[in-house]
Amino acid sequence: MTATRLKVKGGAILRGEVKASGAKNAILPLLAACIMFRGETRLLNIPHMGDVAIMLRMLKALNIRAEYLFQEDVHILNTKKIRHIAPYELVTSMRASFFVAGPLLAMTGYAKVPLPGGCSIGARPVDIHLKGFKAMGAKIEIEHGFVDMKVKKLLSNFIPLSFPSVGATENLMMAACLTEGETVIDNAAKEPEIIDLANFLICAGAKIEGAGTSRIHIQGVQSLSGVKDYHVIPDRVEVATLLIAAAITRGDVTVLNAKKEHISSLLDILTRMGVKLDYKPEGIRAYVDGPLVPVDVVTEPYPGFPTDFQAQLMALLVTIPGESKIQEAIFENRFMHVPELVRLGADITIDKNYAIINGGNALSGAEVKITDLRAGAAMLLAGLVAKGETSVYGLHHLRRGYYDFEGKLKSLGATFIV
Repeated sequence: MTATRLKVKGGAILRGEVKASGAKNAILPLLAACIMFRGETRLLNIPHMGDVAIMLRMLKALNIRAEYLFQEDVHILNTKKIRHIAPYELVTSMRASFFVAGPLLAMTGYAKVPLPGGCSIGARPVDIHLKGFKAMGAKIEIEHGFVDMKVKKLLSNFIPLSFPSVGATENLMMAACLTEGETVIDNAAKEPEIIDLANFLICAGAKIEGAGTSRIHIQGVQSLSGVKDYHVIPDRVEVATLLIAAAITRGDVTVLNAKKEHISSLLDILTRMGVKLDYKPEGIRAYVDGPLVPVDVVTEPYPGFPTDFQAQLMALLVTIPGESKIQEAIFENRFMHVPELVRLGADITIDKNYAIINGGNALSGAEVKITDLRAGAAMLLAGLVAKGETSVYGLHHLRRGYYDFEGKLKSLGATFIV
């Protein structure tokens, strides 16, 4: 789809079943890891999304064949000499492109990667990545917007992270796979995507223990080989968004391919609010059969409440009478969606890193813009319950990380006007 605007007609009550796609935040590091795999790799459950397309272009630019064979199957062929310079236009358009740094350093001893770009939701510096690479013996220089990393031979080490950064944990874990000896990453991130990447690397021949805990042990190996038919985990952010869509419309939706253990913090909050949840082998059902109550929430590293769910939950809280508070403790700029919700009639006050929501005001359709990926989902959710029509602009943000999101909502009863 190339449309830049989407019109949502408010008032629908969502009902039915919908399947969650593969996880964008798992797919991107998996694709980067393929830089270290010699031979063929086939990844399954890979939806067509903007960020995935950028990472496939990145692999091609590094002299690796990467393409869709079928609707959601990606084939990687890595047999040629790998280029060590990541293209500026790709890394600066998507922050996750920096994942190539660790694999390139491990494979070639040299990586030249532009400082990353992406959504403007905070500084998100790469210093934690670079401190880890330095601990592994890399010499690093930053000039003219590029990070230049060189090493004759990566060294194993004990690497304590100052913050449990998901990206740094993944980047360092990948690099350590081809490092002689044992590397330990302390204060590591614990997200399900970390576990998925570790499982993928293990299938390729890596030796990793402790993924999903705060300390990961990686015993280096000589080489890694291609992996056939690896299924990526479902997208927990999409699952969360769809469950919130059920709640905001006071509907009844079952999200297939959902993993309870991936979103336990959200499920606890929804339960506190009064949303009913049924756990089935095929997925999670969310429905509303009575009034909902406000809650206070703090974003935290996993397994706490994720910042990637914050905008969507705020859209829901706007519809619930009473005062709710959200403390954003991860990114300093992640309240950019608030002015857009206010345009729809929401009563929200920002006090430093707190959003105070006086919920229950009736929302009315208006023109709003998407400020970042997850804010885009929040705008559509708010549009579902706003009286009249809501025109949502800036769909390219939404396309980065959701596959046919409006199509899935439409299958549940949402109305979009062409």
